[in-house]
Amino acid sequence: MVTSPALIGLEFSPEYNLARYLQDIRKFPILEQDEEYNLAAEYQKNHDKNIAYKLVTSHLRLVVKVVTKYKGYGLPVSEMISEGNIGLLYAVEKFEPEKGFRFSTYALWWIKASVQKYILNSWSLVKLGTTSAQKKLFFNLRKIKNRLNLIDDREMSQQILKQIAQSLDVSVQDVTDMNTRLKAHDGSLNTVLDKSSDNATEWMDFISDNKPNQEECLAHNETLRYRRRLFHEALNVLNPREKDILFKRRLAEKAATLDDLSRIYHISKERVRQIELNSIRKITKAVGNFQ
Repeated sequence: MVTSPALIGLEFSPEYNLARYLQDIRKFPILEQDEEYNLAAEYQKNHDKNIAYKLVTSHLRLVVKVVTKYKGYGLPVSEMISEGNIGLLYAVEKFEPEKGFRFSTYALWWIKASVQKYILNSWSLVKLGTTSAQKKLFFNLRKIKNRLNLIDDREMSQQILKQIAQSLDVSVQDVTDMNTRLKAHDGSLNTVLDKSSDNATEWMDFISDNKPNQEECLAHNETLRYRRRLFHEALNVLNPREKDILFKRRLAEKAATLDDLSRIYHISKERVRQIELNSIRKITKAVGNFQ
């Protein structure tokens, strides 16, 4: 089981700000390779929390280094560090020193995965990056645009879009869609447009509601009930055969064919069609007389 962040002093609080945290983690020594290997091997055997503490605290600066690369997404740095620290804890649990890799090399993957997961879940209310290719696009598009000196929000040419799509193994449409999403961040409907005004107006105030109001819904329901009553009363002008043919031809979920009804009533298909049409005329005339 992963050690709780609270047990090794990794939690942020209002009193424990980011500047103080960055200052405090410099006090923890960086482990030599042999010392790191011995601690990791010992932790595999007995899962001693004191050993986990040494392994984690010696790599807290690595988490900060990773998080600084994601500062451009506009999310709280302290929260990204907390998420990266959780990834570091998982790395301690999963690390196998006998494979010959440094712990920092292995932990780097877990830290990045935790931070990226937090960014994807927090950056937008709409889910982003459902596939590995889309995640790669989300985290690399801005970097590629900076490399190509595309620092403004102008539309990219088809040639550049194709170049980016090929480099990330995604479609041109995927690049276009992601670029649009990155330029337009989510906004709150409760954002006040003019804070200087006493009559604060929010974005929500400008959204029109096209749904019918209560009176219109009531009038519509009354109309439906009235028409339904007229229809049922008009059905009384039909005889049983006319009703049956009309229901099976026009009102049943799966309409009966003229051939089916002709065999049931032992009449021609043309006669069935005539009864159907005459029944409709009778009902239409009866409804007109009732109104």
